[in-house]
Amino acid sequence: MKNKNFIYKGLAVAFLTGLSFTNMGCSDSYLDDVQNSGSFNTDLYFQNEQQSFSALVSVYDLLRKYSGGFENSVTFFNAGSDDFYSGGGNSNDGAGIQGLNNYMINPNTMPASYWRDYYQGIARANLLIERVPSANMGDDIKKRYIAEAKVLRSLYYFELLRMFGNIPLILKSVKFDDNYWNIPQANPNDVYTQIESDINAAIPDLMMVSSGNDKGRITQGTARAILGKIYLYDKKMPQAAAQFAEVNGTPGGTSQYGYKLVANYADLFKVGPELSDPYKFSTESILEVMHTNKGNSDWGFWGQGKDEGNSINVMVGPRSYSLKNIPNNDAPDIYSGWAFNTVTENFVTFMQGDPRLDVTVFNAKKLVADGKITYSPAFADTGYFLNKYLPTNALKSSLPGPAELNFRQNYIAIRLADTYLMEAEALGGAGARAQALLDAVRLRVGLASVPISLQAIKDERRRELAGEGHRWFDLVRWGDAPSKLAFKGFKANKNEILPIPFNELPNTVLKQNPGY
Repeated sequence: MKNKNFIYKGLAVAFLTGLSFTNMGCSDSYLDDVQNSGSFNTDLYFQNEQQSFSALVSVYDLLRKYSGGFENSVTFFNAGSDDFYSGGGNSNDGAGIQGLNNYMINPNTMPASYWRDYYQGIARANLLIERVPSANMGDDIKKRYIAEAKVLRSLYYFELLRMFGNIPLILKSVKFDDNYWNIPQANPNDVYTQIESDINAAIPDLMMVSSGNDKGRITQGTARAILGKIYLYDKKMPQAAAQFAEVNGTPGGTSQYGYKLVANYADLFKVGPELSDPYKFSTESILEVMHTNKGNSDWGFWGQGKDEGNSINVMVGPRSYSLKNIPNNDAPDIYSGWAFNTVTENFVTFMQGDPRLDVTVFNAKKLVADGKITYSPAFADTGYFLNKYLPTNALKSSLPGPAELNFRQNYIAIRLADTYLMEAEALGGAGARAQALLDAVRLRVGLASVPISLQAIKDERRRELAGEGHRWFDLVRWGDAPSKLAFKGFKANKNEILPIPFNELPNTVLKQNPGY
């Protein structure tokens, strides 16, 4: 049973410091409550608002699974799609990401963190939901903290459902002396029912909008977008469309939550001055993962929840990148990276004539031919790299900690163009509103209207959201993965879900997913 601390150990250990809201960091006062190494006395904690807030921040920390650490979900699922290869130094550089790229992934090479990290976030949420009601703080604040934790817990369960399908549903703290190894996997339908109900119940207790130090926190609009996405995957299309309509408002306009498409598509991926970045938390951002170089992330704790840098940046940069010493060299000054997520030729061909191509793809091949740069081709090199998250030397951190682990570009997990297209899909790809939603996304980049259809929505999602970690899940949801990913070895009725990491299974009642 020693292996099972991966799932449930987070239920009783001290909270990790890390992500903070815009100007508000975690208090370290809770460290005084730790009685001994590996022990956390929850009876002495959650006594007041400050402690409860620190606990809530620890629940938010797990959002960085999207874009922090080597095992971030964006580069991992990009590698499984038809738009990208794994890339990296060689075919053995990261067994998990290489295994998803060629669909040779198995329980031993499946990174345990995709299971363990989300269950740690769920454990933290469960503890907060149980203990905050007894804290010395206002009832409205209690309700808001609990509502935020319930939405985050639902999101983490949703990610586990999308990846593994068959998962345990745990809604209370589990102590080490409980029979946690006997908790079975739940029917996926029951998990969907639970998390949909939790978000619906939480919405009234959330902020309408966030501002100031609250930027980045779950609001009513965020919760509705997450709920709409969950309904979409649960094939409850009318309910999904209704939630998205609340979020989206009039296509192209400003919604009740203040959401509006930004005018310039490229601005979504720009990084501004450190102290006042105008590109963070734009009007298009619905769920945004915060990164900073102030955490001084280091190799010793990289990917363990305490690091705060964006890891996508260094992972997608070309290796040994260098500018040629020529007059008026206008090539970008890129920080040399690790060459993951090289772009497929198929995607570049698909994007020809689209104004979003140059924002999405960095054409190193052309710059080499023009004599402006050099770089070292790595595994699965195509000469094309993911431009949206390329690291630049201008953004290299000067603070302590390795520069490659401390890039501060935020990652937008859900944005308005995404919810526009999901609503259009939930509407069946037909009707005037679906047409208007599709048109608004295209008009923003200067493209003319095309007749609404499910295929038009699929194509638009591929263009609009490329490299942001959504394509693999889209293909699986649509049933298109077996045909689109056959060239990589995708097997129908197997690879739609991932293998449960091997170390999660011994001495438990958990069953491995079919085919693994």
